[in-house]
Amino acid sequence: MKKYFSIAFLLVVFYVNAQNVIFNKVEKTHESTDKFLYKINEVNSEAMYLGEVEVQGFSNDDAEVFGKIYKKAKEIGANAYKYKQIESIDSSVQKFDPHQYKISLYYLPQEKFSSENNYVYLFSSSDKAQTISINDKKVVFQPRTYRVIQMKDGENYQISTRKLLGSSIKLAGKKEQPVQYFQISSFKIKTGNEADAGLNLKSGDINGLEKSYAQFLSMIYQRSN
Repeated sequence: MKKYFSIAFLLVVFYVNAQNVIFNKVEKTHESTDKFLYKINEVNSEAMYLGEVEVQGFSNDDAEVFGKIYKKAKEIGANAYKYKQIESIDSSVQKFDPHQYKISLYYLPQEKFSSENNYVYLFSSSDKAQTISINDKKVVFQPRTYRVIQMKDGENYQISTRKLLGSSIKLAGKKEQPVQYFQISSFKIKTGNEADAGLNLKSGDINGLEKSYAQFLSMIYQRSN
């Protein structure tokens, strides 16, 4: 009986975390060697529509989900995407559903992407609320949320996990400073390697993120003020 219960439990867990990325539509393909996949908020006349993918099912492995979307996008030469908002029967726009959503894929010449300077994005990858400090001010991050800091020229910014074994970073506001992305993770234990035997304890990390992946997180996470 216990054996059957264990199997059933594993099947339920697998189902809950099962997730697929499929093509809903392929309008055309485009020759492209661009390695990036950037999010766009508005579609202009320069954007070439290529197709649409749908994400079915939820997974908390955001990197894996993005990897699947990226692979589909590159199959048809896309370097840009836009979240496809779904209207309900009463014509109201539905809230983002992480268990099922659609993304429109485009090709856009590199020079047509808009730039965003003097901003810092902070993403919380923890499954629990966590408190960090920004210039010694306590800020609470709820799970799967992010915040945006507008940096001012000449001002310094210190971001810390506020833990003994945690991380901290210092940023300097500069004129036309390119946008920066960081992910904040909570306490973790990592096994040591041959050069550093034993366990490595971290009470929090702050890691830089690649722009394509960070912009994807800004689509599936909720922004906090």
